[in-house]
Amino acid sequence: MAQAESKSNTIDSVLLLGNPNVGKTTLFNRLCGLRSATANFPGSTVEARRGTSSSAGTKRIFIDLPGIYSLNAKDELSGVCRQALDGINCDSPDAVVVVTDATNLRRNLTIVNEILHRDVPCVLALSMVDIAQKSGLTIDTEKFGKKLGCHVVSVHPRTGQGISSLHEALNKPTRDAKPLPQIEDRKAVNAWANELIASSVGGELATGTFTDRMDKAFTHPILGLLVFALVMTGLFWTIFTLAAFPMDIVDFIFGHVGTFVGGVLPAGDLHDMVVDGVISGVAGTVVFLPQICLLFFLISLLEDTGYLARAAFVMDRLLRKFGLPGQSFVPFLSAHACAIPAIMAARIVPDRRDRIATILVAPFFSCSARLPVYVLLVGVLFIDSPFFAGLAFFGCYILGATAALFTALIVRKTVIPGSSRPMMLELPTYKFPSLRTAFLTTVDRAWIFLKNAGTVILAIVVILWWLSAYPKVSTPESAIFLREAASVAVQPEEAEKLLSEADSIEYTAQLSGSFAGQLGKFFEPVFAPLGYDWKLTVGVMTSFAAREVFVSTLAVLTAGDDDVENVGVIQKIEFAKRDNGERIFNLPTAASLLVFFVLAMQCLPTIVVTKRETGSWNWALLQLGYMTVLAWVAAFITFTIVSGMV
Repeated sequence: MAQAESKSNTIDSVLLLGNPNVGKTTLFNRLCGLRSATANFPGSTVEARRGTSSSAGTKRIFIDLPGIYSLNAKDELSGVCRQALDGINCDSPDAVVVVTDATNLRRNLTIVNEILHRDVPCVLALSMVDIAQKSGLTIDTEKFGKKLGCHVVSVHPRTGQGISSLHEALNKPTRDAKPLPQIEDRKAVNAWANELIASSVGGELATGTFTDRMDKAFTHPILGLLVFALVMTGLFWTIFTLAAFPMDIVDFIFGHVGTFVGGVLPAGDLHDMVVDGVISGVAGTVVFLPQICLLFFLISLLEDTGYLARAAFVMDRLLRKFGLPGQSFVPFLSAHACAIPAIMAARIVPDRRDRIATILVAPFFSCSARLPVYVLLVGVLFIDSPFFAGLAFFGCYILGATAALFTALIVRKTVIPGSSRPMMLELPTYKFPSLRTAFLTTVDRAWIFLKNAGTVILAIVVILWWLSAYPKVSTPESAIFLREAASVAVQPEEAEKLLSEADSIEYTAQLSGSFAGQLGKFFEPVFAPLGYDWKLTVGVMTSFAAREVFVSTLAVLTAGDDDVENVGVIQKIEFAKRDNGERIFNLPTAASLLVFFVLAMQCLPTIVVTKRETGSWNWALLQLGYMTVLAWVAAFITFTIVSGMV
């Protein structure tokens, strides 16, 4: 047997290639000890990931490439894989691990044939062998390897079974010069695949399995949509209900930290900056961390089961009616975390016009940065009603999705005319979700959120505190009068009340005359038709840097309100007052703000990424412009309607 060995016993660079949803990224995580995002639906990897692994003194660099169905496809992800194989933008690979799904060998062998045509040592890693065995299939890996001309190893990425065998195979990866059908000859490739399977695979794939029975419901044109709606409603109800207690704990902790620090620091600007600026501002965002963690945990479980691939199948029928390809569902799903990876995930959309349309509407789908605002406003609208709060949560996601679809329809009819390409989608088998994977995903997302709170949000709240504290405003005469009255008051309770009123007057006067107050009042006429005062105007304006900053802004602007000093940061914001003494958050205003934040484009990094992915500032500015205008108009209509109802 002629055998081509690697350049040495030490493999410097190993590529992981294969079809989407074959366990490639899970294997990468197992090999390298990393926690890259994995999902039981196609398209989770949109860029190459690099990690290192050591086994028996041999150090290897593994590169996890996007899942593709063919190296020759004319799309960006296939191009990334071709460049990696050719050593473009990276070192030439010493070996390739082709990850294949044991339950779908015939389909997987197409890309295996393409890779074997290249002059690079290969190892075939068979994943999901346990599922194949349960379905009635047996695979003779030794015979299979001899027929292919390379090592074939069974691996179980979740448990680590077969990892040592994979490392052993990589010590001397082989590539025998076995006859291969021409890549372009589809009939010959199919015949070659059938021959390999017939000689190495025993048994038949069982029909009428659990997966088949479940798919009758989950992929049904009508029932599938109903199931999707019920699943998402239940998810958001669970989030709103279960996160209430840990949110109270976080709020309690920050309240006591503020009290402790306030007691240690002497009165003055440093005291006010730390207590009213840093602690109150960061608390205004971090208090929502339990809800965000719970969202990521539950979504990760849904992904891991394989259900979301069915949701994509069902949504394909809907998306196509609005001029979008079914592949757009993957970026839209990614948008629940952040619009930035969602826009980057649009690379899996093969057609450029489809891809640009997907990018333009992806920010409509509610990201985690919107959650703090949703929680705050939904709490105002549906206090003490978790069921309706859950429905309102789901309604926000539905509103964003609806806006995305109809905007896409308009875009495809005007700016980017044309029809979308058909979608090819793999439906994986159902799996029990991995609690470990869900937990690690949640931890990673939470850490990213906290880093954001500790950097961007911290910087913004400090700047905002300075803008609200300067220039110093002279004490109003009414406050002076109240303090004089308090000094001669007979009853201690009366004196305390008078001093509290004086503090409130001074605080309001300082805010109103500060740089922040002046800025808010200058732009207030723009947002006044939506029911916003100058404080909400400042909050909306700062949120264009990052949505979650809105809550931190209000936390800073209301931190010194002595009327509500003995409650948590959320309650303090909810009960905050306008300059005329009315509550900032009445029902019409809360409803208007909720609609505005669902629809508005408030994220500068997203705009930058849109420019990078589309190659033009025109698309990024168009995205910012039409989303902002739509948000303002929809918020105005909402405020008008709700005002007429109350």
